[in-house]
Amino acid sequence: MGKGSGYGKVILFGEHFVVHGVPGVVSAIDSSTDAEVKKSTNTNIRDERKTSKGYGEEKRLQQIESIERMLVAMHIEPKLSLDIWIGGSLPGFSGLGASAASSVAIARAINEELELKLSNEEINAVAYEGEKAYAGNPSGIDNTAATYGGLMWFKKNPTSQDFVEKICIKQPVEIVIGSTGKTANTKLMVEGVAKRKKADPKKYDPLFEQAETLAFAGRSALEMGDMEKVGALMNENHSILQEIGVSSEELDFLVETARSYGAIGAKLTGGGGGGCMVALTPGKELQDKVVTAFKTAGYEVLATKLGAK
Repeated sequence: MGKGSGYGKVILFGEHFVVHGVPGVVSAIDSSTDAEVKKSTNTNIRDERKTSKGYGEEKRLQQIESIERMLVAMHIEPKLSLDIWIGGSLPGFSGLGASAASSVAIARAINEELELKLSNEEINAVAYEGEKAYAGNPSGIDNTAATYGGLMWFKKNPTSQDFVEKICIKQPVEIVIGSTGKTANTKLMVEGVAKRKKADPKKYDPLFEQAETLAFAGRSALEMGDMEKVGALMNENHSILQEIGVSSEELDFLVETARSYGAIGAKLTGGGGGGCMVALTPGKELQDKVVTAFKTAGYEVLATKLGAK
């Protein structure tokens, strides 16, 4: 039996913008998707992750396509029968890179079961092919975080290998992830932004330039350990994401709730339109305070830290 894991993630700066070549900052979190794979007489997929309502059903066809794409990328006959189990501590919430984490976990498990001896770089490339089933034109940031972990600077390169660089922070930082409970269609959200950007460049081009400036400033603040600055930049980033039409009433509510209970920064994370947001809450006391506020309001929550290795 082959086994594998992939990290969940939050994007601190750059979601949607990274698809268009703007650099971004992504952090793995200390929750993962695990997979087990063994050769079988019949293909069977057992997904036992905790998910938001409707997540499994809505993603089912995309999941099947994703696995088929990965088998092709690994030069394996797509009709090979495999028994696949998916679980782990990472919940199936939109915005946490759950699809990328599962793609990496499954790719690693297949690699081990079939003794393919793929490197991490090759696993990452296979998972990227799997991500196309979920995101259409993925940036590659989710599968990269899921494969390598840590805190990273990422820039998509459409003609060659993406640029990835580790970011070092002085110490782990507590964050709170709040889920709207709504499953988002990442592919439609990405396509929508691209369509609106093309139709209205006078509005969107300056916003994309602003997002790039924020990404560089955010990286610098993280490396200096200036979390107050990081939080302020996250707040600004959320305003830009609202401007490009990817936030939602529930996301805005969670962002405002987190800030009102002391979070020094809060923004949506991932594709938007539902899914999750992330709040920067340095210190266990502040983290617990925001967690309690979210639970009291009836939302699912994940308390974790930036930069899982």
